Amino acid sequence: MARRKILLVGAGQIGGNLALLAAQKRLGDVVLQDVVEGVPQGKALDLQQLRAVDGYDARITGTNKYEGAEGSDVVIVTAGVPRKPGMSREDLLDINLKIVKDVAVQLKEKAPEAFVIVVSNPLDAMVYAMKKLTGFPKHRVVGMAGVLDSSRFRYFVSAEVGCSIEDVYAVVLGGHGDDMVPVTRFCSVAGVPLDKLIKPDRLEAIIDRTRKGGGEIVALLKTGSAFYAPAASAIAMAESYLLDRKRVLPAAAFLEGEYGIHGYYMGVPVVIGQGGVERVLELPLNDDEKKLFARSFESVKSTVEATKL
Repeated sequence: MARRKILLVGAGQIGGNLALLAAQKRLGDVVLQDVVEGVPQGKALDLQQLRAVDGYDARITGTNKYEGAEGSDVVIVTAGVPRKPGMSREDLLDINLKIVKDVAVQLKEKAPEAFVIVVSNPLDAMVYAMKKLTGFPKHRVVGMAGVLDSSRFRYFVSAEVGCSIEDVYAVVLGGHGDDMVPVTRFCSVAGVPLDKLIKPDRLEAIIDRTRKGGGEIVALLKTGSAFYAPAASAIAMAESYLLDRKRVLPAAAFLEGEYGIHGYYMGVPVVIGQGGVERVLELPLNDDEKKLFARSFESVKSTVEATKL
């Protein structure tokens, strides 16, 4: 039986880590694609030379073109310009939209059956553009944001409580930006509600730090943005699809009435299996949560409309 193929569009810091994780998890063979000559080839060669040490058998190749895209089962798109200190995700819109347009044309021709995970920022607009330009069905185009945002929130909660992160359950809804909505009413530590463990002012500080989690890393790095956690988050989604795990993951999904949203991508809990995004799970939000979700949607909507697609 032939191994599955994973195309990684963008061989930067996230792309390189995606390739390593995909190989280590034995998800399939990997093609690293990037426009910068030598970068995908060099990273692929380095990763191939790691095979004997780590014991994985995946074939990893690097290319500057799309000749390796044919027959891809999963495509993870990270191509684009990363944020710099002081930049918002929305500041990247025009530059990264041009890149996503080119990627979409190539995928439509060479990988028409692929499950596409978009990571490029501004996420909610880029995944909308990918679906619009490829014409792929909604269940095969999804955005990676909620897994990352929820992971950040879970880390901050575990550090505050002093417990294992494995026992922290969290869900973050809405757009991937400063208006994201950590729904604390549905978050817990081994079933214990957060408000029983964390004082209100500390919980609010954790929520604020989660919303600004990416910017905090950008400010520290100065020359790039987060890459370890984003890569692991996208791989979790790819793994659930390739292995039909049917995990419930928060992701940017195309909504057609769920949560009162029509025709836009928003971060919500979804089931990812061999059918792609197989189901959107609707949480019973209270009035305050609905207001926060609506505010997040307005931010997403304005960014999407700026694409003029």
